[in-house]
Amino acid sequence: MTVGCAIQKTHNVVETGIGPSNFCVLYLQETYDMRIGSRRLADDFYTPFMSQYAREKKPSPIRSLFPLEKTPGIISLLAENPNPTMFPLTSLSFSAHAPHSSDPADEQSYSLTQEEIALGLQYSDTAGIKPLRDWLYGLQEFSHGRTREEGYSVMVGNGSQDLIYKAVINLVNDGDSVLIESPVYAGVVPIFQSLRCNLVEIETDENGIDSSSLRSKLENWPAGQARPKILYTIPYGCNPTGMTATLKRRKEVLQLAYEFDFIILEDDPYFYLYYGTARVPSYFSLEKTELPETGRVLRFDSFAKVLSAGIMLGSASGPNVILGCIERYTATSNLQVSSLTQVIAYRLLESWGYQGFKAHADRVALFYKEKRDVFQAAMKKYLDGYAEWVVPEAGMFFWFKLILNKELDGGEGDSDVVIRTKAFDKGVLALPGSVFMPNGSKTPYVRASFSLNPEEEVFEALRRLRSALEEV
Repeated sequence: MTVGCAIQKTHNVVETGIGPSNFCVLYLQETYDMRIGSRRLADDFYTPFMSQYAREKKPSPIRSLFPLEKTPGIISLLAENPNPTMFPLTSLSFSAHAPHSSDPADEQSYSLTQEEIALGLQYSDTAGIKPLRDWLYGLQEFSHGRTREEGYSVMVGNGSQDLIYKAVINLVNDGDSVLIESPVYAGVVPIFQSLRCNLVEIETDENGIDSSSLRSKLENWPAGQARPKILYTIPYGCNPTGMTATLKRRKEVLQLAYEFDFIILEDDPYFYLYYGTARVPSYFSLEKTELPETGRVLRFDSFAKVLSAGIMLGSASGPNVILGCIERYTATSNLQVSSLTQVIAYRLLESWGYQGFKAHADRVALFYKEKRDVFQAAMKKYLDGYAEWVVPEAGMFFWFKLILNKELDGGEGDSDVVIRTKAFDKGVLALPGSVFMPNGSKTPYVRASFSLNPEEEVFEALRRLRSALEEV
């Protein structure tokens, strides 16, 4: 059965049918009647996008049969599940702040049911437990206007970076060219470097990716060289620059994805940490209205910033074929996200509902806005005349340019020299901008996080940085 046709509710293993090799399988433990219109890209569209790894990857011989266990009347001797009567944990309760309250003492208590405990203590579906995935489908409709009936997939991972890594492995071959915004989140660079990718840096400014620069690179692409298949970007509160891409830029980038045939990897961990004015729609939302078909955006979300970093829970939303390949990779690596983590997260999110989740996320965003304002005040007090910056409207980072003596090393100077020597000697530490330059080029920029430090530490830190700059 091919995903994307009318699928009756069933419990079958579903082949995505990408070309003759059928190299990715999506284990839909419970699919739904999805009468998909012609506006979704066909599954075979993705055949040329898939890496050699994805084409050759075999499914887990055990997990590929798990859905068959749910066939009525089947007595299964398949599973490697331990007997739950031997699990020592019998109950679990926790408390959480009430989402609609600003009073830290206002808490709600939760106790897992026996059914939830049983689900949380046993192996579960590779793509995520069904209740949580169902809730995430609803969240994507609530936040991005994307309905489940459009035929995309959702799966969970051990944080969004886990899913990004697996997506890249299934989309990129050794030596492929990859489009990345520059500066870029340093955490993804080693992924591309391990595949010896040609990193094509696209300039950014306070409005996001410079679409004219992107167009220029694509229009002047070297003859005979394979074109890039993916573009990686953090469009909200970008790490490190703090920028949030404007609506105009997003639309222009989407049109370029359509014109030059690439997929956008939308890494959006700071989407819910937006504290600017009117919110700009995500790429995932915009492709529905701006492009002839959906399926050019692979979106990554994270609960790290709004629930807990240690919970290590993220999700991917996008084309069935690509998520099927990510799922196949997971089934033969870490198998799944912790069932208990998923159950706890689901119980909390389900009790809140989407409005409750929004209320909590808005409170988190307001918290970071206030932290941003404190940092901005300290910047004005101590670094006016010593640095230049654009005030972020999302996330938790300030990206600022040090005004350095150009005679030190040519160009506009190198913040690395200042941060690692004089600033450190003064007792303050930040990240030099070269960390976020894939080619390691010198830059006068610095990334500073304002998420943790209390007000007095922020002012003292920037006073120390000012003192260091006075000696440069």
